[in-house]
Amino acid sequence: MKKVFLLILLSTLRLSAQKTAPPAPYGALPSPQQVEWQKMEYYMFIHFGPNTFTNKEWGHGDEDPKVFNPTRLDARQWARTAKAAGMKAIIITAKHHDGFCLWPSKFSKHTVRESAWKNGQGDVLRELSDACKEYGLKFGVYLSPWDRNHPAYGTPEYNQIFANTLDEVLSSYGSVFEQWFDGANGEGPNGKRQEYDWNLFRGVVYKHQPKAIIFSDIGPGCRWMGNESGIAGETNWSTLNTDGFGMGHAAPPTHVLNAGNENGKYWIPAEVDVSIRPGWFYSPDTDDRVKTLTHLMKIYYSSVGRNGNLLLNVPVSREGLIHQNDSTRLMEFRKTVAESFKTNLALGKTVTASAVRGKDQRFGAKNLLDGNYDTYWTTDDAVRQGSFVIDLGKPTEINRIVLQEYIPLGQRVKSFKVEAWNGKQFETIDQQTTIGYKRILVFPTLKTTKVRVTILESNACPVLAECGLYKATELLSNPEIARNRQGLVTITSEVADPVIRYTTDGSEPTLASTRYTAPFHYAKGGTIKARAFIKNGAESSEIVPASFDLAPEKWSVVASDDKLKSAAGRAIDSNPHTVWQTARQEGSAKHPHELVVNLGETLNLKGFTYTPRQDGQNGGTIYQYSFYVSENGTDWKPVLEKQAFANIRNNPVKQEVPFASPQKAKFIKLVALSSVNENENWASAAEVGVLVN
Repeated sequence: MKKVFLLILLSTLRLSAQKTAPPAPYGALPSPQQVEWQKMEYYMFIHFGPNTFTNKEWGHGDEDPKVFNPTRLDARQWARTAKAAGMKAIIITAKHHDGFCLWPSKFSKHTVRESAWKNGQGDVLRELSDACKEYGLKFGVYLSPWDRNHPAYGTPEYNQIFANTLDEVLSSYGSVFEQWFDGANGEGPNGKRQEYDWNLFRGVVYKHQPKAIIFSDIGPGCRWMGNESGIAGETNWSTLNTDGFGMGHAAPPTHVLNAGNENGKYWIPAEVDVSIRPGWFYSPDTDDRVKTLTHLMKIYYSSVGRNGNLLLNVPVSREGLIHQNDSTRLMEFRKTVAESFKTNLALGKTVTASAVRGKDQRFGAKNLLDGNYDTYWTTDDAVRQGSFVIDLGKPTEINRIVLQEYIPLGQRVKSFKVEAWNGKQFETIDQQTTIGYKRILVFPTLKTTKVRVTILESNACPVLAECGLYKATELLSNPEIARNRQGLVTITSEVADPVIRYTTDGSEPTLASTRYTAPFHYAKGGTIKARAFIKNGAESSEIVPASFDLAPEKWSVVASDDKLKSAAGRAIDSNPHTVWQTARQEGSAKHPHELVVNLGETLNLKGFTYTPRQDGQNGGTIYQYSFYVSENGTDWKPVLEKQAFANIRNNPVKQEVPFASPQKAKFIKLVALSSVNENENWASAAEVGVLVN
């Protein structure tokens, strides 16, 4: 009997020894916290502070703290909204560049303690952290090291002061899942930039929150995507080389941040931050400019769908509430995403692979369709190409495919393609590069019985955790509103035979509103809203708003020769896709560049607008400027001197600048004092306009 038992034991040990080993990890790897962070996918950013009440993006730190008085502040409403929207966490601007602290800090005199809110007895961080706990959300904080209020900023002592504020926050409000560091670095009182001690700052984070993900241009927990438009690179590696780089202007180039580095030394995945409105802080002027559902879905597919996490900013209003327009859009967004990916049409279907690691079904293709991220299909180490076919069993309509790599073993896939069976052969639907934690491909609806995914290149044997096929909700295309220099408005739609209705009084267009049949004149400016209807109104597009300044029909550029006039004319042609730019100047000295415009008539101006170039470049984009008016083109009156377009480098949207009082003028002059890029001696603009009473 002992001999039989011994033979069975030896046989079991032999079989065990013959089991196929899993693939070895490849390259830089995520920490367990980074894996869990990636699985969150989508959470809320809240910008809130004095800027909410002053209509500024970057406050100067000289505002009266009593301006902060959100009389109906309800952090539970914020958390409730985030939870209902499908978000997993909230990150709040505990201290922005103006230095105002949303908690009663012992290390500042510019805080909620000095505000009118709750007679100085309030603490926004306490209320929000408690609300997050109540609704099962994770809590994160943004603290800018730039402080335009603190007298010590720009001195060696300031670094310890900022470390103290970090210590105060990170030790007082419970678990913090993410610490968000902004790389902005302004001029200190002594004219020198602060030399930030990032090692000190990160040490404070890890002392109190050892599991926190640290965000910055270069991580180390997650990285900035390089834009604030919600667009990750079509190629997006979660690995990055950061040695020799720093924060802000010392960060890697934008295109590197956007795409990462193949075989990068460190695992620093991408976080995609974007606002639901044109700006980051609340402004009543943008209540009707909340991003459309179609726009948000595009952002979703270019962030979560491209191996990034989506951090969507929802600014709190002056009352201290998330505005109804933002909340409504968030619920529509959540519903559309949920419905689009509710039913995985591949789940439980037959799947076969060209190769399986060691022919061991523990690594078989069935793992791709089991809904379990922790099982995966992989091949032998030497096999870096491979394919699998999903048999749907019957003709099935699909328009989305979701692929996921098993990132605890590294990011490997370099390129892949997806094909659909047309009854005779496989036809290519799409071919792309990286996958990462999640890749979503969007394509027109097609009907097929089989789908084949082929890994074309992989830096090690491919390891894929999941594959899903979906028939997502198709949104009706929105109308597009445009206006030419003469003030003539056209409204177009991709929808077949649409009925387009529009309004010019701020109301929402219905089937009873004016029907668009031909271009119409709208020179003075204002807001037009349009909506497309089909099937006798049974289906409709979203409401699309478009805001216009005074049409530049009578305007002309004042310049020394026709060549300069022609070039500068691109700034007043009502076409944001053309660019005016001045001649580049050599040398390190900064020379002002200016645009002078004859308005053709004397007007009462209440402000001006500047639209930076919209071609994806930022060359010549104006940062610091002065603005002048004149009634005769000779005698100039300064209206705004040495001002700046805050955050325009990262968020290049139309800037609307109000005057302190109305100005009578026939001529205007915009003087560019500096560009967003250091040592760049030229200026550019897509459009310059004026706001009239």
